[in-house]
Formats: sequence, C-alpha cells, structure tokens
Amino acid sequence: MGKDCDHHHHSSCCGCSVCSDHSTLLTIAWVVGAFVLVVLLVVFITWLVLRPTKPIFYVRDATVYQFNLSLSDNILSTVLQATVSSHNPNSRIGVSYDRASVYVTYQNQQITLPTSIPPLYQGHHDINVWSPYLYGASVPVAPSICGSLQQDEAAGYLLLYLKIDGKVRWKVGTWTSGHYHLEVTCPAFFSFDSTSNGVAIVRFQRMSPCSVSV
Repeated sequence: MGKDCDHHHHSSCCGCSVCSDHSTLLTIAWVVGAFVLVVLLVVFITWLVLRPTKPIFYVRDATVYQFNLSLSDNILSTVLQATVSSHNPNSRIGVSYDRASVYVTYQNQQITLPTSIPPLYQGHHDINVWSPYLYGASVPVAPSICGSLQQDEAAGYLLLYLKIDGKVRWKVGTWTSGHYHLEVTCPAFFSFDSTSNGVAIVRFQRMSPCSVSV
C-alpha cells in the first residue's frame, strides 16, 4: 500500500511540473507577443506622425560643351554641365547626403565618369542645387550605340539620362538612421541644332522630374 501511495504521489508531482512548464512558456509567449505588438505600434505611430517622403529631384538645365562621336573607332567624347535640384518635402525629417556621385548614360551605357557631389545636410523643406561638370573622354561605345546616335541626330533630338548614386541618412531631432542607398534617374531632353557652318549643337530642351529610389 505504501508503494502505491508513493507511486501516485510521484505521478501527481510530475503533472504539476509539466503544467508549470507549460504555464511558463505561455507567459513568455504572451510577453514576447506583447513586446512585438508595442514595437510595431510605435513604428506605425512614428510613421503617421513623420510621414517620411523621398527627396524630389529635377534636372533644371544642362549645357553640352562637347559631344563628339568618332565613327572610325566607335569613340564618344562628352563634356557637359548639369544643374540638378533636390527638394526635401518632409516637415520633420532632415536628409544627410553622405556620399553621392553623378554620371550620364545613353542607351543604358555609361558615357561619363562619376562626378562626386560634396556631402551636405538638407533640412526640412530645403532645396539644394548642384551643377557638376561631367566628363567622358574617348569612351568606347558599342556599334549599336553609334547607330542610335546617328538616328537621333538625323531626327533632331537626343535623350540622355543623369544618374545619381549615393548614401543618405534620415535625421529626426537628435536621432540619425543608418545609411540608405539612393538611386536617382533623370531624363534630360536635348535637340540637335545646326549652325551656319553645319556643325550640330546639342541644346537642352526642358526641365524634367526624376525617379527616386531609397
């Protein structure tokens, strides 16, 4: 009889231990779930208050000083100055441009070297303007690029793309975020105008907005 009582007493204790472990795990799960919910709620409220918006870029002007294509060896030489503006539309968020460079592409081929833009901080609703010189001396291009350029010149128009690649950080009060990759693509429309001596001049046509990815 004594053994039976010991056996039943031991089984009862094991059951209590299992229930206790289950209760502890359930409590931990509730605490973790509540913590995650609070974090998500804080992030959502912060987003509602700050309403973060990507910077807005425009190509305001561009002057082409050289745009020469050598058909004999498929070499393109380009020199231009582009004027690009950036607007921070946020009323509570600043933007730190820690690194940024600008270059030009034609038909998805890069035709100038990257030109660095000095680092700067852009405050709430601030507008900054950059006017970098972009150089591409004796850049080899594919034969298809040469054919496209000839067709564009014959049609009297040219579409280049200004690309901005960089790293930015968001700043709210004393808090500063980590780095985010900035990619900006700006279409720049030009026309080919002939001078009295028959030399084609490339002229900028109109201001155009850019697509921005952060």
